[in-house]
Amino acid sequence: MTQSPQPTEQSPQPAHNSPQPTGQSPQPTHQPPASARQLEAVLLDMDGTLCDTEPAWMAAEWAIAKRYGADWSDEDALALVGFDLLDAGAYIKRRMGIDLSPAEIEDEMLAAVIAQIAESGVTWMPGALELVAACNEASVPTGLVTMSYRNLADAVVGAMPRGRFDTVVTGDEVTRGKPAPDPYLKAAAQLGTDAARCVAIEDSSTGSASAAAAGCAVLVVPNHVEVAIAGRMVRRTSLVELSLDDIHRLVASI
Repeated sequence: MTQSPQPTEQSPQPAHNSPQPTGQSPQPTHQPPASARQLEAVLLDMDGTLCDTEPAWMAAEWAIAKRYGADWSDEDALALVGFDLLDAGAYIKRRMGIDLSPAEIEDEMLAAVIAQIAESGVTWMPGALELVAACNEASVPTGLVTMSYRNLADAVVGAMPRGRFDTVVTGDEVTRGKPAPDPYLKAAAQLGTDAARCVAIEDSSTGSASAAAAGCAVLVVPNHVEVAIAGRMVRRTSLVELSLDDIHRLVASI
């Protein structure tokens, strides 16, 4: 599996021209696994995989707890890694017992993280930008699949010093967020391919479950939390010096 991926028949469209989700969730198709086919796209998670924004999210959670005099813990913060934002808001509301809706909690956190990025910049995960740029140079379509919302994803993508994504799927543009397969199914569809022909790179259990449910081969690069490897998943400690040939070999080993 060391051949370069073949181009799809239809060129991927820019993320900002992506169609809005309909009321019906996409369904995974039953294709042969990526290890038995030519990989056609590389899909990356954002928070914790492309960039290390998880500390900013955790700081926003602690700030809410302090503001409302609520209980919170490091275990709670780690439990939310990879969550859909509304699901995270519901967890925080239930755990802290505060008189805010999940949407209001989500808005507070999102504003805090965007402000932190504007003030301090983006911390890129080692090897992530280089991998995206290598895909671009090899004409391998790329997608960013994140549960963060469009305004934060745009801020992160706009700050990338190199590399580009052919499509971006965000949490506010899918009916069901991770761990449901919808985000990865949508990204693959927007790239004109099938999720079974994609490799997804994730750092969390929630995100890995989403990618696997969509039919992707999953390269797990744990960051703040450990991920149990199951099914068509393979683990690597870092994206540093990871080539497209390496990805082919890793996926073929599943």
